[in-house]
Amino acid sequence: MTHIRVATFAGPGTEPVMQQVRRPSISSQAALIEIGLCGVCGTDLHILQGHWPKPLPWPFTLGHELAGVIVEKGRDLECDFMGQPLELGSKVMLPPLMPCGNCFYCLHYPETSNKCLNPVYYGRYLGFEEPPHLWGGWAEMVYVDLAKLPGTKIYKLPDDMPLRLGALSEPLTSCIRAWQRASRAGGFRAGDTVVIQGSGPIGVLAVAAAQEMGAGRVIVIGAPQHPRLDLCKRFGAEATVCLEEHPTSATRIEAVRNLVGGYGADVVMDCSGHPSAGPEGIEMLRDGGTYVEMGQFTDAGSIETNWHRICSKDINLLGSWAFTANDIPRGIAMLDRARDRYPWDSMQSLFPLSETGLQEALDAALTMRSVKSTIVCNEHLL
Repeated sequence: MTHIRVATFAGPGTEPVMQQVRRPSISSQAALIEIGLCGVCGTDLHILQGHWPKPLPWPFTLGHELAGVIVEKGRDLECDFMGQPLELGSKVMLPPLMPCGNCFYCLHYPETSNKCLNPVYYGRYLGFEEPPHLWGGWAEMVYVDLAKLPGTKIYKLPDDMPLRLGALSEPLTSCIRAWQRASRAGGFRAGDTVVIQGSGPIGVLAVAAAQEMGAGRVIVIGAPQHPRLDLCKRFGAEATVCLEEHPTSATRIEAVRNLVGGYGADVVMDCSGHPSAGPEGIEMLRDGGTYVEMGQFTDAGSIETNWHRICSKDINLLGSWAFTANDIPRGIAMLDRARDRYPWDSMQSLFPLSETGLQEALDAALTMRSVKSTIVCNEHLL
């Protein structure tokens, strides 16, 4: 392969454009990763709708939920971030947010290094014009260079893990960290009843993560019934509340309380990305319960709320932003041990790496016809 296909976008509301770039030479701490698959994240959709709160280097290549194979590497790139040896043919994943390891938060508050002041962001803050132009997951290959970007972190996947499964490790890790936030605050314990707002890919993965981490009962609020809520049931949700059948906040709150008991759930987590979820979810929570906000990763706007309810209900209110470098191995390990317990493949709708394929993947995600639109970058790696 002398040339590599890569998709770019010129700005919010634009359509994908397929480019071809020359295959780069590899320095001693660099590697080329041939991408098998890369998911379409809700953050990608929000970025293309103009919701990202900071300047972005348009044009650039989106996509960060990737899994692939090392096809070329420098002599000094010997191990992944966890010290596992990397070789030609090693299966790997590459997270988007990579803490630098040297800033105030990384040094003094490693548990919140996800708020790194100088992070490396693949699929977001690296513009296409920067050589060698391979900085995102919606491409045939991605280029990594630890000499140029020392904050870069590569994680080896199990040799027998399908790349289709490995591509879910990044979004699953976000869910794991959110449940851990609740657990560390004393608000999520074995056997607890949890409510998940949102039945998109993060909501589905949150169902699996909650059960793997000890939840007793899981209820999901979302839409449409098919394919999203039906899939949540297949992943183990005890019950679902469909927005189409319960179109008002009051009826949804009543439906949830009828399911979980009149006092409310122990934990409610927002995975919806809609600002109205917060005030509504708090009313689904028992007094003294825990509310976790992980769905507002982009700025989708504000909404009126009454902070008296936060005080009067005596709740824990937590935000969860992505993950730290040490959280990723937990996501990979959970996928590995639970690979046969959930219908992982059923949540992924596959689309080819082309202008038409990308547009169809985005449209399917926006209209909720798919749960996790996933771009097949190199079909021979499936």
